[in-house]
Amino acid sequence: MELDKHTTMKRELGLLDSTMIVSGSMIGSGIFLVTSDMARTVGSPGVILMIWLLTGFITLIAALSYGELAGMMPKAGGQYVYLKEAYNPMIGFLFGWTVFMVIQTGVIAAVAIAFAKYTAELIPFFDEKHILLDLGFFQFNATQFLALILIAFLTYVNLQGIKNAKILQTVFTLAKILSLIGLIILGIYFGLNSEAFKLNLQDFWTAYSATKNGDGTVTVEMLSGVVLWGAIGAAMIGSLFSSDSWNNITYTAGEVKDPQRNIPLSLFFGTLIVTILYILANVAYIMLLPIHGSPEGATVMERGILFASQDRVGTAAASIIFGNAAVTVMALLIMVSTFGCNNGLILSGARLYYAMSKDGVFFEKAGTLNKKDVPGFALILQAIWASTLCLSGSYGQLLDYCTFSSLLFYIVTIVGLFILRKKKPDWERPYKAFGYPVLPALYIIIASAICVDLIIYKPGTCGWGLAIVFLGIPVYFLWKKFGGKEQQILE
Repeated sequence: MELDKHTTMKRELGLLDSTMIVSGSMIGSGIFLVTSDMARTVGSPGVILMIWLLTGFITLIAALSYGELAGMMPKAGGQYVYLKEAYNPMIGFLFGWTVFMVIQTGVIAAVAIAFAKYTAELIPFFDEKHILLDLGFFQFNATQFLALILIAFLTYVNLQGIKNAKILQTVFTLAKILSLIGLIILGIYFGLNSEAFKLNLQDFWTAYSATKNGDGTVTVEMLSGVVLWGAIGAAMIGSLFSSDSWNNITYTAGEVKDPQRNIPLSLFFGTLIVTILYILANVAYIMLLPIHGSPEGATVMERGILFASQDRVGTAAASIIFGNAAVTVMALLIMVSTFGCNNGLILSGARLYYAMSKDGVFFEKAGTLNKKDVPGFALILQAIWASTLCLSGSYGQLLDYCTFSSLLFYIVTIVGLFILRKKKPDWERPYKAFGYPVLPALYIIIASAICVDLIIYKPGTCGWGLAIVFLGIPVYFLWKKFGGKEQQILE
């Protein structure tokens, strides 16, 4: 794959396309699953809604802060470029390294597996219990097979050019947004006078943790004070993960029309849309299903949100509306959701590796464009590693490890906003961070408090996440010594 010196990225992405990348990359399967685990951690309907509201608030602040950085540096690579300019090239590399090793590829793998699992609800052939190859030390199941097919297909679509990829992204993102709106409207309508809603209102602020024991009993511990705030921080892992990937649009800056205007606006509109949808979806859950439940319950009402079957709270809520058809309805919705989500992740991630390659800290061929003016080698490399994670089955653990690291890089990037105000006061800023310096500083404080909370309550998760980041330090120096040369980015 040779680099054509006259080939540049095509600016094909308008404001709608960019907004669909933001929203589409955020909405996967998490919103239909994580509330169940959050309920076991904090118990209270009011606290659950507060967590989603807080998650949306800090995500919006971060997105608005990134808007200034995107306006200043409308270059392919986005956040990688911001960190490199605010600090030094090594900090930018550590971010890009973590994104490639886990954050982007791990999410691609996890979302592909989620797509395949829900497809299996409709086509049993793709069930994970269907083993296609058994070598003793390694098993290859039908769920993994379909996940690999999805990654390969979406990578192929993206290899055909940004125009094809953006059309697919817009169509599937609009489909899942409209479907989610429909589910919310029906949920609130059916839940207005439900017994579940009345029960949840009675214990709206009663917080507790619920743990299922080996013998099937449940241990309940009331929460208050510092312990409650610790539980809130731990529960936010789910909502933060479900609200992540909004920054992916910054990676594609080389293909956005008028990026200094459209990237900041798409960050705002995209995160706002998803925040509203997520909060309303949880309102619908709380109106349709009781929080309290038993793991031995025979019906969705008896299991409640706490012990929804396989944590599929979205399916449990839909069953109140659609009855036996709920499984099919939710499977189709989540298939559409994960399909569009993965396209956005695949599209944007390759642009970051392209920028790294141009700086001589990634495979040299990743900095080349194919005949369709997209970073073809970077797309293929990303697909290979994401597929490897699918086969290893380790993507779930790796994602847990790096949720902390991802949040840490958001903090470091927004601190970089303050640094660049001092370091580069004369740089053009067509858009300035809303509420600066108060809101960006508030984000840093809140996100840092969450990180401290996670270090206390989930030290193993955070430790492994940091280990993956720090492993990039020797890799950076090795790449600088033996890797490729810096190239000019043609945009």
